[in-house]
Amino acid sequence: MDLVAHAAPDSPHSDNSGGGGGGAAVAVATSAAAAGASPSRYESQKRRDWNTFGQYLRNHRPPLSLARCSGAHVLEFLRYLDQFGKTKVHAPACPFFGHPAPPAPCPCPLRQAWGSLDALVGRLRAAYEENGGRPENNPFGARAVRLYLREVREHQARARGVSYEKKKRKKPPHPVAAAAASSHDANGHHQQQHQQMPPPPPGAAA
Repeated sequence: MDLVAHAAPDSPHSDNSGGGGGGAAVAVATSAAAAGASPSRYESQKRRDWNTFGQYLRNHRPPLSLARCSGAHVLEFLRYLDQFGKTKVHAPACPFFGHPAPPAPCPCPLRQAWGSLDALVGRLRAAYEENGGRPENNPFGARAVRLYLREVREHQARARGVSYEKKKRKKPPHPVAAAAASSHDANGHHQQQHQQMPPPPPGAAA
């Protein structure tokens, strides 16, 4: 999306005779253009993933169009990527099955890690809709793909002896709420002091 720098209307109190304002406007426009020219790391990775998937469809036998792509084809693509994986997944017969830090090498195959596949599917799901696909026909959101990712996560957790469960963090008390509670306690304390030490009635000294 192109970024357009909008010039603010002149105010009746502005000084248009100097050149400093024009230099600032040029600097803002230049920085905005630079920001638009350099996509984020996520966007760059998403574009590369989308191009890789498009090449996979073109090299498929028979070739597949994006409109005919289904969840089954997405599963084929994910299994195809396993040959490029770098994560050791131990077989049940391996003596290191369930060992998070194997002390020696083993002949078990390398696979794509579950986290990498999960992030890849998320990026391709977004790219599909950004390239004209309808959300209800998105093959990356198919139930079969979700079940496959769940199976990969559970299998790799057992085989590698790791846990993918997210730990719940205890939220620290909000500083505003803590300050309000402290202020309330202080007010209550002062009110208690006033109740214990009421002021003398008028004319008591006389």
